[in-house]
Amino acid sequence: MSNKVSVFKKFPRTFWIANSMELFERWAWYGFYMLLANYLTKSTDVGALGLSQEEKGLIMGIGTAILYFLPIITGAIADRYGYKKILFSAFIIYAVGFLIMPHCKSFASFFSIFLFVAIGGALFKPIITATISKTTDDTTSSIGFGIYYWMVNVGAFIGPIVALQFSKISYTTVFYLSAIFILINIPFLFFYKEPERKPSEVPFWKSMRMIFRNIGVALSDYKFIIFLLIVAGFWSMYYQLFYTLPVFIDQWVDTHSLYNLIEKVWPWLIEKIGSPDGTIAAEYITNIDAMYIIMFQIIVSTIIMKWKPLTSMMTGFFVCSIGMSLTLFTNNPFFIIASIFIFAVGEMSGSPKITEYIGKIAPKDKIALYMGMSFLPVTLGNLLAGYISGGVYGRMSDKVTLLQNDLASKGLSVPEISNTFTQTDLYNKAGELLNMTQTELTNYLWTSYNPGRIWVVLLGIGIGASFLLFLYDRFLIRKAK
Repeated sequence: MSNKVSVFKKFPRTFWIANSMELFERWAWYGFYMLLANYLTKSTDVGALGLSQEEKGLIMGIGTAILYFLPIITGAIADRYGYKKILFSAFIIYAVGFLIMPHCKSFASFFSIFLFVAIGGALFKPIITATISKTTDDTTSSIGFGIYYWMVNVGAFIGPIVALQFSKISYTTVFYLSAIFILINIPFLFFYKEPERKPSEVPFWKSMRMIFRNIGVALSDYKFIIFLLIVAGFWSMYYQLFYTLPVFIDQWVDTHSLYNLIEKVWPWLIEKIGSPDGTIAAEYITNIDAMYIIMFQIIVSTIIMKWKPLTSMMTGFFVCSIGMSLTLFTNNPFFIIASIFIFAVGEMSGSPKITEYIGKIAPKDKIALYMGMSFLPVTLGNLLAGYISGGVYGRMSDKVTLLQNDLASKGLSVPEISNTFTQTDLYNKAGELLNMTQTELTNYLWTSYNPGRIWVVLLGIGIGASFLLFLYDRFLIRKAK
């Protein structure tokens, strides 16, 4: 125990300040991001934007992809102009974006402000990881990054929980709350000590040219490119936790039974998370993934500690894809919660090993360069995830689209969805025309069109990534040895 305590004493103040800023940044980010898919697509009469699934996929897919791509540039900007200045800029951009977001009601305006917020995230992201790296050494880096990833998940779990409490007031409050929590980070800057960095005399444009030249060098390694493309498949399946699952639960899953059980077992909890109509918001269910990680990451990491990174990734991708596909297989909330646990186990097994593996395969003189490439599969994965949650989900599983098509096939005419005829109006009108209650209407669409069949798409992508990783290991890595 004393050795562990002595390790914690080795961390300088800046290490703890950086982790604190990470906690509040993730709190602010996931506070709105976990709710974003439903905010973009739900009916306008509940305060949402009422956009199509395709529009949602474009906003979330492209915006998040840019957030993960830009750090190759923003990292260089921070090295040149100083971490503290760039952190302050990131917090201001974040806050301004969050304050403007609820006033952007069209696809174009919201897309624009989301891209603006993504720039704030891209400025912030590389600085904190660099600070953690610079404030740890060989004896403390393992525990240091463990603390960092734990802080990430604590923020990712608390953020949506707090935001959902305030979403009962309005969605606008959720965005304002994110602005408040990101601004909490500004006082930390007074105590943040700038890590040592070598000032560069090279002109900025030359630095950028050098960065992209180095990317070209890394991508000339065809084995590395194949690995990145395989991992992109995994990320495209993983991000359905944020893009598709909340919408699927909101549209198709009756959570009354879950509400009633919790009310009997833990009345206090249901007072906090329950809705007046006796249901539970979809985001409470999807957020269980972060809770599982907080609870079980150390256990899972201990079990797979001696596994080879590729073995761990193959297993993790396989288990993760099983879990994610099962969440969309049924409209039973208890089954979904169990499936999210399977998904989380796969996530804990595979995701942390990606960066570790890149560090192992990189040439010794290009480790930093290769490590910087870890953002590329996340970027590509988000673009693909946006298409799956947009166009694919829209055609196969979107409740609004399926209902409109069903009514059209029966020759029943209803107005187009607009500011005067909302999604709620569509559901109510369809219930009248088909002589069904809303529960009967949902069950009719579920049995008639099987929207849960999108699970096959995600299972195919996840299992495919796992199998391709097996082939990669068998025919490209082992044969080369």
